[in-house]
Amino acid sequence: MITGMPRIAIAVYDYPAVVSLFRDKFGMPVIDLSKSSISEYGAALGMCVPEGGSNIELMSPVDPNTPLSKSLQGFLDRRGQGLFALMLEAPVPDDEAEVLAQRGLKVLPLMPGSFGRDVHPSSTHGVLIRVYPVNSFSTQYKGSVDEQGGPCVSGISRVIIAVDDIDHAVEVYGSQFDMAMDATKLDTERGVRTAICRPAMGGVIELVAVDDPTMPFANAIAEFLRNNREGMYALVLQTSDLPATQKMLAERGLEVSVAADSPHVLETDQQTTFGALIRIEAE
Repeated sequence: MITGMPRIAIAVYDYPAVVSLFRDKFGMPVIDLSKSSISEYGAALGMCVPEGGSNIELMSPVDPNTPLSKSLQGFLDRRGQGLFALMLEAPVPDDEAEVLAQRGLKVLPLMPGSFGRDVHPSSTHGVLIRVYPVNSFSTQYKGSVDEQGGPCVSGISRVIIAVDDIDHAVEVYGSQFDMAMDATKLDTERGVRTAICRPAMGGVIELVAVDDPTMPFANAIAEFLRNNREGMYALVLQTSDLPATQKMLAERGLEVSVAADSPHVLETDQQTTFGALIRIEAE
């Protein structure tokens, strides 16, 4: 049984720089795990733990001889920096892996040194999904939550996954992973068909497929599918005051713009956020 979506990982080359982005620009509490993770996993790891939604995990390869570092480096070589993996939790990952395999998902063998199981992107519409034990990360942040002042930005309220066949994607995330799934709807304002998957804990998963490519959002999804194939398109964060958040980020050296599809959404330039498109909405 899947119990939640605790975090989504971003793979980067420059670990200190990505920590600085989320800590100093977005003002998120970041737990730096690199001292222990490099020796244990061969990769630099950090965890952004803002209030609400799912956490953001920061990952960078260090030791090319370790399985995790090889996996990260392979992703970076193929697709460049960006959204790397979506983490789910289950009481016993190995047992859950057997159930998922029986339901037709391509579950990979246990990676050496790992305590979770991977589901191959070929069976999840381009998303590497890692199934970890419940409460797989419980380290508490010990610093001040908002040292710089200004409005707070939440954790991941929603991850948008771009797909070609939304009916099949609904079957995968709803039936094969056995997570709560809303009915598929036509969103005429954005020009997409959409369905919301609701893990029991953390943010939600929005599946989107192009319906009317003349609409700005649908056009962006269509371009993503042409260039990147299916997969995670964007992370959606929330804030209590959108204009103040835009001003705060600009003052900290991170320019964000109003999204082409909505005056109520801010978007980052992916080049400044390590290939990960981040959208910010009002709570």
